[in-house]
Amino acid sequence: MSGRDARDRAPRVKNRAPAAVQITAEQLLREAQERQEPSIQAPKQRVEDLEELSEFQGRKRNEFEGRIRYSRDNIRAWIKYAQWESSQNEFERARSVFERALDIDPRSTELWLRYTDMELKARNINHARNLYDRAVTLLPRVDALWYKYVYLEELLLNVPGARQIFERWMQWEPNDKAWQSYIKLEERYNELDRASTIYERWIGVRPIPKNWVTWAKFEEDRGQPDKAREVFQTALEFFGDEEEQVEKAQQVFAAFARMETRLKEFERARVIYKFALARLPRSKSANLYSAYTKFEKQHGDRAGVELTVLGKRRIQYEEELAYDGTNYDAWFSLARLEEDAYRADKEDGEDVEPTRVREVYERAVANVPPAMEKRYWRRYIYLWLQYAAFEEIDTKDYDRARDVYKAAIKLVPHKSFTFAKLWLAYAYFEIRRLDVTAARKVLGAGIGMCPKPKLFTGYIELEMRLREFDRVRTLYEKFLTYDSSLSSAWIQWTQVESAVEDFERVRAIFELAVQQALDMPEIVWKAYIDFEAGEGERERARNLYERLLERTSHVKVYISYALMEVSVLGGGEDEDGNEIEGEAGDPELARAVFARGYKDLRAKAEKEDRALLLEAWKNFEAEHGTAEEQAKVEEMMPTTRKRWRKAEDGSGALEEYWDLIFPDDERDANPTSFKFFQAAQAWAQQRGEGEGGGLSYDLPSDSDDDDDDDDEDENVEEVGEREAAGSEEAEAQPMDQDE
Repeated sequence: MSGRDARDRAPRVKNRAPAAVQITAEQLLREAQERQEPSIQAPKQRVEDLEELSEFQGRKRNEFEGRIRYSRDNIRAWIKYAQWESSQNEFERARSVFERALDIDPRSTELWLRYTDMELKARNINHARNLYDRAVTLLPRVDALWYKYVYLEELLLNVPGARQIFERWMQWEPNDKAWQSYIKLEERYNELDRASTIYERWIGVRPIPKNWVTWAKFEEDRGQPDKAREVFQTALEFFGDEEEQVEKAQQVFAAFARMETRLKEFERARVIYKFALARLPRSKSANLYSAYTKFEKQHGDRAGVELTVLGKRRIQYEEELAYDGTNYDAWFSLARLEEDAYRADKEDGEDVEPTRVREVYERAVANVPPAMEKRYWRRYIYLWLQYAAFEEIDTKDYDRARDVYKAAIKLVPHKSFTFAKLWLAYAYFEIRRLDVTAARKVLGAGIGMCPKPKLFTGYIELEMRLREFDRVRTLYEKFLTYDSSLSSAWIQWTQVESAVEDFERVRAIFELAVQQALDMPEIVWKAYIDFEAGEGERERARNLYERLLERTSHVKVYISYALMEVSVLGGGEDEDGNEIEGEAGDPELARAVFARGYKDLRAKAEKEDRALLLEAWKNFEAEHGTAEEQAKVEEMMPTTRKRWRKAEDGSGALEEYWDLIFPDDERDANPTSFKFFQAAQAWAQQRGEGEGGGLSYDLPSDSDDDDDDDDEDENVEEVGEREAAGSEEAEAQPMDQDE
């Protein structure tokens, strides 16, 4: 700090208030402009007599001669020299300078134009004509010289001379603008026949579609539609009927059709459009299709509009498929489009062949997915199914539909994956052809090559419809041999046997099923028990529950067991329609099951399951029990307490949670304090019968005072912290608080 000079610091702004007089940027710029010093200007020289003029001219000529002597190829210097001479009215000297310059560079267009402009300003018309003639003879490809020359003659009303100049120009076969200028000249003087002749010569030199269209438009505008048609027909004959030639002549076809439309010849226009579109591929005629669509919407009938829209959508789908051949959604859309068009033609009574539809399907199925993963084949396989459905339903070509199914099955890599829907569709096709044996062979081949549950299920459903129960049993045996863990398959088999009332077989199947390692054993046990209960076999159902409880002690099993004991089993109607009373249940047995379940769950410390069981028990007693039984269960209902424990994240902080407290557990843990607390609760309940007060174990409602809860939580938190800082025994015992 001591080494730095105080003068190096930035100056302090002591007064930061705005100035009384504010100056804008505009004022600063204006003052700067006003205070600029004037630029140095050369003094003006006044010529008083001829001697001074001669001296001035001589000095200037010496300067110009020095410049062109120093830079002889600088055409700008020559032009300035000549223009200065012309400004002094020394035209002879100016012409001499221009001629000397032309000797140096005779192909300078600018030099010729300046030379002619000088002569025209001096009104030396003949000199200018001679110069233009020399210029176009020397430079016939410079259009600017021809335009200037023609403009001069027309300005002098020398139309034959201008025409003669154009004729000289046309011999050099210039660009299209030159021909159009010649034609406009003839049009200005109403020489339309001459203009038509020029168009013909122009087409002979430049036979492009644009020129043909321009010629035909000219003939139409001057009221010669027959001549315009002749022009268009000549153009179409010139271009030919091949695909490439018609593609080049699209503009001619479109203009021809538009002309016929303007002349109210709609059929002629439609024929022209169709002629062109029939000879062009869809991808190269988008603009022509757009024009045709617009024409049909304005002047066509419904069928014509639909046909036009159909063609336009074909082009759109073809473009999408050209970009990505595996875009199966586009293939579906295109195939559906062709099918709709085929059906519409059939409905109109036309004898059409499904060639286009088959071509689309063949092209679509040729785009096999690149990877051997089933997710890539899911959309693809529907192309085959839709193809076969079209052949079967629309064309009635059943042999071809069968070939489609066979080709699809042959293409799918069954060792990696398969599609049950494909096998089933093929089998049901054979069923519709009344060939059950072929359908069974198809499904049998599918199960033999690539067994899967959906294939078994479809085959079994088919045999069930045919009422072939022996085949159904055989299929279920093969199905469960393939995968014995499918609980749904076991249950479906039992349902089949129940339908034929073979109950012993049903029990045997269930017994075999419960011995397997099932994916969902609970639904098999439930189906088994429901079957026995439905048959009124309470003892069998009770034995099944006992066997199930040996495997699991889930609360739902106890609840279902108890409700089975109290429910009415059997009953129904006999063959004569008389009602049969079922066997009534025993509430005592149900109560014993509840008590047994409660004891078991209490031993396993399953608090939530105990609460669920007590809730079901309470509902049971409300329906079947006495007041004493209901009070007994009510005394067993748990209460909730807020407790504190250490957080599981290892931070040592305390977190609160709600715990279920059962009276049985409290009685066994603290019998003395429990009796005292129970007496206090009874006293508070008696005291608050008229006031609605008293002690409660229920959760606090949202209407409790927030301040009281906050104070209470703070007190509990302090106590919890003191206990957490104590001994290990204090840490092991969670702290609770009644709510």
